[in-house]
Amino acid sequence: MSIQRQLTNDRMSQVVVHNGTVYLAGQVGDDMSAGIEQQTRETLANIERLLDLAGTDKNRLLSVTIYLKDIEAHFEGMNAIWDKWLPKGVAPARATVEAKLCEPEILVELSVVAALP
Repeated sequence: MSIQRQLTNDRMSQVVVHNGTVYLAGQVGDDMSAGIEQQTRETLANIERLLDLAGTDKNRLLSVTIYLKDIEAHFEGMNAIWDKWLPKGVAPARATVEAKLCEPEILVELSVVAALP
């Protein structure tokens, strides 16, 4: 069984494909000065790009873990963007947790598992 790694550095791969499953490392948006809605949009756009690189898309999501800096302050804004982004009928297993993220400006980070077609 081969393991394919894409966008790899010394410590991690942003995309790992194994046995028909795609694993995306925690993804964040590009503009850390933006509010929760914009950071969520950018994070989801980055996820779509990586899913495409791996040969799948958001219709094949299996599991998503959403990390929020402040769940009370940011859940509603993140969730509004998430609901618009997620295709109708796609319902991955999802966990949303509050976490201390690696940079104080990061408000949301997502880790994704998806199936290949």
